Amino acid sequence: MDAKVIFQVALGCHASSIVLAHNHPSGNLEPSKADKDLTVKFKQIGQLLDCPVLDHLILVPDADCYTSFADSGIL
Repeated sequence: MDAKVIFQVALGCHASSIVLAHNHPSGNLEPSKADKDLTVKFKQIGQLLDCPVLDHLILVPDADCYTSFADSGIL
């Protein structure tokens, strides 16, 4: 994910906050270290731009479940 592109779109749409989401085709709902690091980076950028990141979701194919960074206490 490119923070410049994501926040450009969000700010261009006058968003007051954003929710990030991405998929794990492997079916593993556990966030990787890269997922966690990226979330911290986006959270910091969102705070600076007054467009907070409310959550980051990991979705998997063919499942009725997901991982929420906010619900997990990661965000």
